[in-house]
Amino acid sequence: MTQNKTTRHEHDIGKKNRFIGLVQGGKSIRAAGRLVGMKPATAQNLWNKFQTTGTVENQPRSGRPKKVTPRMERAVIQNAKKERRKPLQDLTNAISDDISETSVRNTLAAHGYHRRVARRVPYINPDQTRKRKDWGKEHESWTAKQWAEVIYSDECYIQLGDHRGKVYVTRCAKEENDKDCLVPTFKQSSVRIMVWACIIKGRKGPLVVLEYPGGKGGGMNTERYISQVLSRALGPFFEEMKKEGRDPIFQQDGAPSHRAIATLKWLSNHGIPLLDHPPNSPDLNPIEPVWHELKRIIRARRHQPTSVAELILAAKEAWEQLEVSDIDKYIDSMPERVQAVLAAEGGHTRY
Repeated sequence: MTQNKTTRHEHDIGKKNRFIGLVQGGKSIRAAGRLVGMKPATAQNLWNKFQTTGTVENQPRSGRPKKVTPRMERAVIQNAKKERRKPLQDLTNAISDDISETSVRNTLAAHGYHRRVARRVPYINPDQTRKRKDWGKEHESWTAKQWAEVIYSDECYIQLGDHRGKVYVTRCAKEENDKDCLVPTFKQSSVRIMVWACIIKGRKGPLVVLEYPGGKGGGMNTERYISQVLSRALGPFFEEMKKEGRDPIFQQDGAPSHRAIATLKWLSNHGIPLLDHPPNSPDLNPIEPVWHELKRIIRARRHQPTSVAELILAAKEAWEQLEVSDIDKYIDSMPERVQAVLAAEGGHTRY
C-alpha cells in the first residue's frame, strides 16, 4: 500500500531572521509570522527554537562529509550576492575547478538562495523611500474601520494581446491548432484602452473608459480628468456613499493631472477630502491587484476581443464579474501593507 509523503518547506535564513526581528521589535508571534508568510505553528516552533538555542540555523545533521570546503562556501555566497544575474555555470567557473554546478546550487540552497525570476517593480529613489516610510508611520495606527472608508482609485491600460502569463487549455494532441485551443497575439498592438475605477469596502465604484485623442497633447490632462473622472464618476459615487451614512475619503496617486491646482480646487469645492499617497507606491493601493483580476477575466474569455469596441465591452463585463468579497480582501490587507512598508524601511514590499 502506497503511503502519502509529507512535503516539508524549509524557510530561508533571511525570512527566519526577519521573523525574529519583528518579534523582538514587539510584534506577536502570530502577527510576525503572518507578515513574513509563515504558518502560526511554524512561527511558534521557530521562536521556541530561538529561545532555546539562540539561533535560527538548523543544527548539524549526520551524513556524508561535504566536498565543498568552508572557503569555497564563502566564495559561492559572496560571488552570488555580488553578481545576482550571473548564471550558475558562470558562477561555478569563477570559483574553482574542483566544484560542480550542482554543488554550487546546493550550497546556495542551504543558505536560502535560489534562482528565481526577478520581480519587476517601480524604481524608488531615496527621497521616495523616505516618504513611503513616513507615510507608514503616519498611518500605522489606522484601524480596519478607517481603511474601510477610503475610496481607492487608479487608472489602468488594457490592450489587445495582453497575455503575460501562460494560458492553459484542455485538448488532445490532434486539437493543437483548433481555433479554441490557440491564443492570438498582436504584433506591437496599438489597440488599447485606458480605464479608471474606484473601490471602497463593500462596494465597487464605477468603471470609466477614458476618452482622449492620443498623440502629442492628446493624453490624460487636468481638464479631461476633471470632466471624465471627477465630475462624471467620482462626484456621484462620493455623494452616494455620503447618503448611505459613510464618511469617505478619496485616494489617488501622484499623476500630474491629479496634483494640478484645478483638480485640488475641484475636490475642495465639492467637499471631498484626500488621503495622502506616497510616490511610486502601487503596493500601498489595494486596487492594483484588482486590475490583475480584471485582466485575468478578460484573458479567460473564450473569444478574445479583436477591436477597441470589443475590448471596451470585455472590460465592462469583466468589471461586473468581479466579486466584491474578492475586492474586500485586498482592502482588508491595508494594515499588513503598512506594517510591511515599515519593516522594509520604506523599500519594496511583497505586495
